[in-house]
Amino acid sequence: MTTSDRDLVAALRAELAAIDPQRACDRQAESAGLGSGLATREASIARLAVRLGRETAAATRPGLRRRSKHVRIADRATSSDSPGELDALSADGFDWAAAADHCRWAWLRGRFLARGSLSLSAGRAHLEFVIPAEDAPILAGRLADVDLPASWRVRRGRGVVTWKNAETIGIFLRRIGAASAILELEARQVSRALRGELNRVINAESANLQRAVTAAGRQLAAISLLEADGRLAELPRVARRAAAARRATPEATLAELSEQLGLNRSTVQRALERIEDLAADREPTALS
Repeated sequence: MTTSDRDLVAALRAELAAIDPQRACDRQAESAGLGSGLATREASIARLAVRLGRETAAATRPGLRRRSKHVRIADRATSSDSPGELDALSADGFDWAAAADHCRWAWLRGRFLARGSLSLSAGRAHLEFVIPAEDAPILAGRLADVDLPASWRVRRGRGVVTWKNAETIGIFLRRIGAASAILELEARQVSRALRGELNRVINAESANLQRAVTAAGRQLAAISLLEADGRLAELPRVARRAAAARRATPEATLAELSEQLGLNRSTVQRALERIEDLAADREPTALS
């Protein structure tokens, strides 16, 4: 990702972490979504965990000295120093089946902040959750419950739940509370799409222009050759008119030549092809 894309992802995560749920059930759901044994280098997520009533490992173990830059969030039920060991969906205390929609989205917001990552590259978006392998099908099922189905697989012993569709990712981020950052993301995607379409049109026009220039060069050389040996004057009137128009406006397209001559484009094209065929001693194109 470019520096600009990384800054946008960081801003999006900070925006989500700054959300302060007002309902007690949403606060509990988001805390459950963060999981137990959370370790993060993002200050905004550490502050969120503390706001949700979680305690840092340093607070629960004052004598603990660390060199790590991670802030570890202690689980109420354990003093384990290893992040992720108890981060199983079956142990997070959240009843997904009985939860209201707003609680589900709060839980998903916590899960994304704790275990999710967003990558932007060349206009493409990729969002994935890296979780214990046994939790991957459970999380994929929960995402399907909210009409956002995702693929999952096991990678190096860890479960990976993935979206690669930008529209699906946008819907998810908007529903978990991203607003300003998602607008910026969508604006960038539109800008990239427009640049891509503009480049496609420019490339197509350049290719057409190159073909027209090459064809005009052949036609002018053929006209000069036929004029030098007197065969140009023997051609039908339509061919002579097309030759004169080509000489007068070497840069003109076939459409422009046909407009000048008041003839169909196909008629002008056949006339110029006949000239080229005669100059190359080929069987000339018939004129209608």
